[in-house]
Amino acid sequence: MPKLSARVAPLVGAAVLALLACAPALAAEFYAGKQITFIAGSGVGGGYDLLARLTARHLGRLIPGHPTVIVQNLPAAGSLLATNQIYNTAPKDGTTIALIQRGMPLARLINPAGVHFELEKLSWLGNLASETGLVLAWHTAPHRTAHDLLAQELIVGGQTGVDPEITPRLYNSLIGTRFRIVTGYNGTAEIALAMERGEVQGIADWSWASFKKQRPDWLRDKKVTLLMQGALQRDRDLPELPSALDFVANDADRKVMELFFTQKTIARPVIAPPGIPPERLATLRAAFAALATDRDFLADAEKSGLDVAPVSGEAVDKVVALIAGTPAEVAERFGKIFAPPIQSR
Repeated sequence: MPKLSARVAPLVGAAVLALLACAPALAAEFYAGKQITFIAGSGVGGGYDLLARLTARHLGRLIPGHPTVIVQNLPAAGSLLATNQIYNTAPKDGTTIALIQRGMPLARLINPAGVHFELEKLSWLGNLASETGLVLAWHTAPHRTAHDLLAQELIVGGQTGVDPEITPRLYNSLIGTRFRIVTGYNGTAEIALAMERGEVQGIADWSWASFKKQRPDWLRDKKVTLLMQGALQRDRDLPELPSALDFVANDADRKVMELFFTQKTIARPVIAPPGIPPERLATLRAAFAALATDRDFLADAEKSGLDVAPVSGEAVDKVVALIAGTPAEVAERFGKIFAPPIQSR
């Protein structure tokens, strides 16, 4: 691209600053009386759905013009349908946004034929929470330590295209665990019921933040054994629980696993279509950033039993850029892991 002259460049910069300074007024004029559709790329009643509904109750008052925010569920393939729709067909005027599942930043490496979006061209509004994934075994299973996962099979419930299925496949390949995956469940709630019924022995990836809120009796009554955690860093609540990274044997495998765990730092991302007018994008990002210190939102989250830690869209951009810039050899190795077939329910 040709460079701007020294005389023109300051004028362009001043115009951009002036536009952003007018953003609240422009947004208030646009959003007054409008409705925002907030797509939850998940089924009703799950953690993502509950978080979308929590956010929808508060987002409108943080946006100039105070639009109404309604939630629409669009579950399919771990939010792939929702993300494709946001990128390709949703209105690009700031009236449609989506909370998508954590696997979308790496979806192209696992399911290239199904991905119809470009990661860095999406408008990333913010992230509502990061997460640490847990491996849990029901108390009747013989597994008591992380090392037992390497020595004997653990039958776990899986959800097609989502971490409860993807994570054990990754662990089996990189660190030699012996998970047998029974897939076809529709979320962690169904897998939890299958554990109670004895259909499966555990789950290989359940968010610690969700688990401790949704099943506190399992911890209290020692109905499950916590075996391993998965994240870039140990969770501060679980300093003694082994990390999957502890079992990685070489640097090449470590890079693949760290790539996978990077997406967990933006485990609850909210997106909008590309091409939104800049003043509306700035307004939506500001509203999501404001959630981090909004007393009513935080109090409602606590009352609802949901862990939240919102971060800005700019912070999410950095993580997305890191994922998009993954070296080819790491990306190729990651993709090959998910070729083997698994057992269906």
